Amino acid sequence: MAQTIQREPAFLRRKQVETRTGLSRSTIYQYIKDGVFPKPVLLGPRAVGWLESEVSDWIAERVKIARGGSRQHAQ
Repeated sequence: MAQTIQREPAFLRRKQVETRTGLSRSTIYQYIKDGVFPKPVLLGPRAVGWLESEVSDWIAERVKIARGGSRQHAQ
């Protein structure tokens, strides 16, 4: 019988989000303001983090858009 392994939700801190996405701090917060990037989760009085799964989904969507856009231009 196959068992599925579920990972616990993981948080990424801002520097990790910058590294994963290639975006600067100001761009991340502008995208959040524009409603096109996941909102951070409050971890403490002066600490926030992003759900790794939401950041990964955002990256996958950007790749999907980029690939779809490049196919349209190639035709």
